[in-house]
Amino acid sequence: MTDYAAYFEEVIQAHEAIERWFAVEENDVALRQLLSRFSPAFSMTSPLGRVLDFDALAALFRMAGGKKKGFRIELSELHGIAWHEHGATVSYRERQTDASGLHSDRRATAVFELDESGRVVWRHLQETFCAE
Repeated sequence: MTDYAAYFEEVIQAHEAIERWFAVEENDVALRQLLSRFSPAFSMTSPLGRVLDFDALAALFRMAGGKKKGFRIELSELHGIAWHEHGATVSYRERQTDASGLHSDRRATAVFELDESGRVVWRHLQETFCAE
């Protein structure tokens, strides 16, 4: 059996950092630490089909920092999909809520790679809204 633990842990830790970033006004150091989790070649397809690269992701984070008071993320259904020498692909379910009552539910597939130092970084993310 393949051990996806490091990849699942990265999903959890990254979402904890994202939750803090959106909910609490933090400084540039926190933003740099958050962005360091993502490959410079990062790409993402949002639930609405918008395609983002690393620069677009950085702009989104910069704009949204501290703007979602009470923001919470609940993760579940973490599953390993594929394992390879330089990374892995995993899926998970993500439920988001904020103090205004805004709620979203999505399934995500994340492709991870190991950087030159062996650290797990996000390479690609595909999110889809759940109808359930």
